[in-house]
Amino acid sequence: MKSEVSSIAPNRFHSGLHRFAVVLSCCVFLLIIAGALVTSEDAGLSVPDWPTSFGSIYKIPPMVGGVKFEHTHRMIAEGVGLLTILFCIAAFRTDRRKWLRGLSLAAIGTVILQGVLGGLTVLFFLPWYISSAHAGVAQTFFAIVVLMALYTGRNWLESDPAGMLDEGTPSTRTLTLLSLCAVYLQLFFGAGFRHSGISILPHLMNAVLASGILAWTAVRVLSRYGHIPELRRPAAIIVALLLIQLGLGFAAYLTRVVWGRNAVQPLPSMVSTTVAHVAVGALLLATCFVLEEQVRRHLVREPAARRERATVGKAISA
Repeated sequence: MKSEVSSIAPNRFHSGLHRFAVVLSCCVFLLIIAGALVTSEDAGLSVPDWPTSFGSIYKIPPMVGGVKFEHTHRMIAEGVGLLTILFCIAAFRTDRRKWLRGLSLAAIGTVILQGVLGGLTVLFFLPWYISSAHAGVAQTFFAIVVLMALYTGRNWLESDPAGMLDEGTPSTRTLTLLSLCAVYLQLFFGAGFRHSGISILPHLMNAVLASGILAWTAVRVLSRYGHIPELRRPAAIIVALLLIQLGLGFAAYLTRVVWGRNAVQPLPSMVSTTVAHVAVGALLLATCFVLEEQVRRHLVREPAARRERATVGKAISA
């Protein structure tokens, strides 16, 4: 009887689990910056072996040249992997939602995949398609961890959905999904260019498309549902990040393609603008995921709302 009651009891806010998720999100963001530094500094093969570093699992090699970027990246990745496992254990101990536990397991699977892809980039001497997949999985892992921070937050657990109609064609939910697809394409084209696999043209062309979709989505949310804080905040953040990202993209193009075309080694301006561009891209993707989930939670399509009203009407008449 006790187990039955606990299985249907509502989940309660656990401040420790939520803070753990926030800290893990910050660590993953730091890992993305470290990875971007490795690529921007052309340090991908500074440590030529994997999973060992110069033949050792635990010894720290001399942190000189590109080694300091590559080995630091590996150490941060190991720490993030351990924290992800600990978070999963904490989620199973403190959270009743099976789907959240499953998401924490998915996070472990994603960070393992990320590590394997990182190792393959070294073993196969940085093929652009594996390196690009490594970058894409990193961004996805960050988004998963950010969503876990959202799902464990007090607002998600203790506030009621707004239940407003999702009006317009296409629906707001469809726009958020299109935004995610556009950002993912942009990340892939950007990674492909950074790893010398494709030209910059697809990245530039998709930037126009992605910017238009993101602006359309944000304006729709702010104009129609701006009074709902859970929708207004991520939509406003998307607008701000989009403007920053466009500026950083232009700066990265100038420093890397125009001014640094014949540079013997990466210039500080090339590194700083490119790393910032990658970091803001990760924030933009994660915010798009947050907005999509908040739209899914707070907005309902009209047919569903009609069915619900019909059900309530039948219940009252009965």
